[in-house]
Amino acid sequence: MMRGPPLPAPHSPTVVAALERAAQLGTGGLLLVDRHEREEALDFAALRALAERTAGGLQALGVRPGDRVALVLPTGRDFLAAFFGAQLAGAVPVPLYPPVRLGRLADYHASTAAMVTAARARLVLADGRTQRLLGEVARLARMDLGVREVASLPAGSFQPVAVEAGALGVIQFSSGSTSAPKPVGLTHGNLVAQLETLRQYVAPGGETPVGVSWLPLYHDMGLIGALLSAVYLPGKLVLLSPQDFLVQPALWLRALSRHKGVISPAPNFAYALCLKRVKDEELDGVDLSGWSLALNGAEPVSVEVLRRFSARFARWGLRPDALVPVYGLSEASLAVTFSPRRATPRALPVDAQVLAAEGRLEPGSRELASVGCAVHGVELCIRDEAGVELPPGRVGRVHVRGPSVMQGYDGLAEATAEVLRDGWLDTGDLGFEHEGELFLYGRAKDVLVLRGANRAPQEFEEALDGLVGVRPGCAVALGHVPEGAEGEELLLLVEALEESPEDLEAQVRAAVAARTQVTPGEVVLLAPGTLPRTSSGKLRRREALRQYLAGTLSPPRPVNALTVGAELARSAAGYLRSRLT
Repeated sequence: MMRGPPLPAPHSPTVVAALERAAQLGTGGLLLVDRHEREEALDFAALRALAERTAGGLQALGVRPGDRVALVLPTGRDFLAAFFGAQLAGAVPVPLYPPVRLGRLADYHASTAAMVTAARARLVLADGRTQRLLGEVARLARMDLGVREVASLPAGSFQPVAVEAGALGVIQFSSGSTSAPKPVGLTHGNLVAQLETLRQYVAPGGETPVGVSWLPLYHDMGLIGALLSAVYLPGKLVLLSPQDFLVQPALWLRALSRHKGVISPAPNFAYALCLKRVKDEELDGVDLSGWSLALNGAEPVSVEVLRRFSARFARWGLRPDALVPVYGLSEASLAVTFSPRRATPRALPVDAQVLAAEGRLEPGSRELASVGCAVHGVELCIRDEAGVELPPGRVGRVHVRGPSVMQGYDGLAEATAEVLRDGWLDTGDLGFEHEGELFLYGRAKDVLVLRGANRAPQEFEEALDGLVGVRPGCAVALGHVPEGAEGEELLLLVEALEESPEDLEAQVRAAVAARTQVTPGEVVLLAPGTLPRTSSGKLRRREALRQYLAGTLSPPRPVNALTVGAELARSAAGYLRSRLT
C-alpha cells in the first residue's frame, strides 16, 4: 500500500469560485500563442467577463443548471468562453475533440455523435469553421438545441447560479485505448481536490510558476493539469495549439524559453517528436534552463527517450533533473503519482519474460521507468485478479482511492460497478511497487499471450524506438492466431515514413528479436496515419487488430479541395435532415 501525504483543504470549493478568486486577485493570466508566435493576453478578470457574457447567452438559449453542453472547439478564446461560461450557468461542459483528421471524417462523425449522445448533451458549441463540418453529428445525435457558434449565441443578461461542490463540474471521456470511450463524471469537489494536489507539488511554497502547454483542452492533462491549474493557483499559462506543435514542435521549446516557463507537461511521444523534428537552427538563442518540471505522462514512459532528450537539449540549458515521469488517468481527474525530483529519472532493469510469465521481479535488460509516489490525498495498492492485495515486487492491477476519483461513469451504473468498489478504482493498468514507487507494466486488456507467457505490447514497441524509417510512437504489437497456427503469434503493425529503407521489414524483425528474443510472426508496414488513435493520440491496439482482421485498416483519404467541398455539402445536408426529423 502506498499513501500520499494528507491533502489540505482546497482554497476554493468549486472551479467557479476559483475563477472568481483569480479575477479578484489580479495576478497571472493566459497568453494565447499562434503558429506565427503572435500573442494575445487574457487576464483572469477579462476571462471572467467573457465567461459571464457566454453564460448569459446560454441562459437566454434555454440552458438550465445541470444541462450538458458539448464543446467541439480548438484551443482559443471560444473554448475558454464556452467552458467557463457553461460552468457559470450551472451547466456541465463536455469537451470533445474537433475534426482535425479530415481524411477520417466519417469515423469522426460517428464517434462524436456517440459521445454527445452518451453525455446527454442538449447543445454543441463550435466555432464557425468547425460548425460547417458538424451537420452529420447534428443528424445522428439530434440535440434539441442543435449545434451553435459561440459567437452567435443570443444576447442575454447573466443570472448568477449557485454552484455546489457536489455538482458535476465536467464530463471528460476516458481515453478509449482498450474500449469505447466512457463519460467520466467529475464533480467540482473532485476537480478542486485535484487542483490542490497539483498545487502541493508544483507550488508548495505558494509561488506561481509559469506554465507552457500545447496539450489539447479536451484532454485531462491539458484541461485540468494546465488550464484549470493556472486558474486555481492563479498563475501565468502560455497556451499553444496542439496542431501547431505537431507541425512545428520547436514552437514549444521556444515558448518555454521566451516566457521563462517552469512547468510543462507532455506525453512521451512529444519528447520523441522533438528529438526527430526539431533542428538546431530553430533553437537559436533558446534557453531552457528555467524548465524545471518537464512532466512525462499520459502514455508509457520510455527511459531511452528521456535519456536522449536530456542529452540532446542539455546544450540549450535543459537541467538533468528536469524530466519527471508521472502517472494518472481521467477517472482520477488526473494525477495519481509523481516522481520525486532527482538527478535523472529512476530506471529499473527487469527480466521481461520472468515479469510477464510469473509476475515477479528479476534483474534483466528491459528498463522500466518509475512513475513515482502517490500524490497528496491518494492511496494506491496492487491487487491480483481476485482483488487480493499483493506485496511489493509482484505485478497486479493498480487500484487507487482519493478525493479526486470520479463518482462514476455518467449514466453507466453497470460500467461504474465494474471498476469502483468501496471507493477504490480499478484502473485497468498493470504495475508493481518497488522501494516505495510505482512501476507500470501495461494495460490488462492489451497483454499478449505468446508461448504460454504474458507479454506487454510496449516491450516490443519500444524495440523500434529510434529505428530509421519508423514513425516515432506509431507501431502496435498484437497477438493473434493466424489460420493454421497452433497458438498466438506476434503481429506488428508499423507506420513507415515515406522515405524509409527498402529492408525496413527485416530491420524491424531484427530489432524486436534482439531486444525481446521473440521473432515476429508477421510485420506489416503501413502508410502514415493508418493506425487508429484515441482523441488524445493514444494508439488503439484492439481496434487496430479488429480493422486488420476485417481488412479495413487503411490510411486516411487524401484531403483536397474536392473532398473538403464534398464534406461541406454532406454536412449541410445533415443539418437539413436534423431539422426535418
